[in-house]
Amino acid sequence: MAILSAPEGAQQLQIVIGAEPPDRLDKALAREVPEEASLSRSRLAKMIAAGEVWHNGAPLTDTKAKLVEGDVLTLYLTAPVDLEAQPQDIPLEVLYEDDDLIVVNKPVGMVVHPAPGTPDGTLVNALLSHCADTLSGIGGAKRPGIVHRIDKDTSGLLVVAKTDRAHHGLAAQFAAHTVTRRYLAVIHGVPSAADPRLRGTAGVSFESGGILKIATNLDRHRTDRQRQAVTQHGGRHAVTRARVLESFEVASLVECWLETGRTHQIRVHMSHVGHGLLGDQTYGGKRKVAAKALGAAAAEAAATFPRQALHAATLGFVHPGTGEELAFEAPLPQDIDALLAVLRRGKDDEK
Repeated sequence: MAILSAPEGAQQLQIVIGAEPPDRLDKALAREVPEEASLSRSRLAKMIAAGEVWHNGAPLTDTKAKLVEGDVLTLYLTAPVDLEAQPQDIPLEVLYEDDDLIVVNKPVGMVVHPAPGTPDGTLVNALLSHCADTLSGIGGAKRPGIVHRIDKDTSGLLVVAKTDRAHHGLAAQFAAHTVTRRYLAVIHGVPSAADPRLRGTAGVSFESGGILKIATNLDRHRTDRQRQAVTQHGGRHAVTRARVLESFEVASLVECWLETGRTHQIRVHMSHVGHGLLGDQTYGGKRKVAAKALGAAAAEAAATFPRQALHAATLGFVHPGTGEELAFEAPLPQDIDALLAVLRRGKDDEK
């Protein structure tokens, strides 16, 4: 009988199976693999078939294999191949850069990496030009070490690894939820601990200082696979906290921070509690700011804001090479600043 050996030269990622795992290997892996690893379910299925998922010293090649809580699996990420993405000389706002990593303030409208429908003009294209050949590989392709993402229409801070060492170190911090990420958002309404409707919403509680805590599971929407949804069964645990910074009676500026980092987490959670983001066409619902409450100009500005009013304002982590604690802030972009200015003026403009 042939002696099986692990894929040579591959990076290793260990996964521990949590409670009540799904009844198939591919589903269990999809639940447990950190999102920062950028391993889609189709990619995981290919890894299983290729013998790159191991358990107890041997590869698991059956996607239907059943696992139990506490099982430890090793994923072997084989040597990356070249991306089709080409370097493009796209301006970047760089807040920090050294040999290991780069921190950028991503503008509204920029996609993080190429995908069907967005083959170029992305942050990856810009980084391939800016950083030349010093970038690490992840998920089977040579690319910048993308360890987290923000949506196309969300502005703000991103850290990207330039070396494998930095990629592993940053990914571990994101997986352990030790990275500080704070967002600013303009939402419908004003969340309040005195609101009985809010207190009766599943997954909602309030902490000292009026901090709203939302803790639910999130999974793909049953009918729209491009969306995420709160679910009672399955999915991944997600925790968001928020506090009101400024109230405009029927809208407010809030600071949100993440205990976990799930796709669209803030947008889904704020929608779940009835305080969706202004401008969010996917999760914001049909709620409108009443002209009677704020005046016609403010109501019009809120109704026509062209994207989700969300900005990744603060980012903090430990440098994976030096051990130094780094923290960065990015001011609100012009469009959200202008929106807030109109909301602050409110009815004063009509006097």
